[in-house]
Amino acid sequence: MKEQLSSRMDQLIREDARLIILRALADQTDETLHSGYLVEELRRFGIRRDRGWVHDELAWLSERGAVTTISAGSVVVATLAERGARHLEREIALDGIKRPSRPGG
Repeated sequence: MKEQLSSRMDQLIREDARLIILRALADQTDETLHSGYLVEELRRFGIRRDRGWVHDELAWLSERGAVTTISAGSVVVATLAERGARHLEREIALDGIKRPSRPGG
């Protein structure tokens, strides 16, 4: 039971983190940030994970077409892709990423 709760909590944290990452990218003029900045952005929301964890989440998002990524030394640079932007606009729903709230809601 405790293991199931821990697994469910991990999944909820990952879904929240993925939404936070997409929103952080959307907030940038060029819709691009590197993983070091994303680590700090997640910390603002109480999600304290290392850069390797963020790299794994960026790879997951990239596999689903929500972001594009390139490696640059010890960081991964992510750019919001069309599917990620459409998820944020609630035009589509990507499984595994928390659904954004309705505007004004």
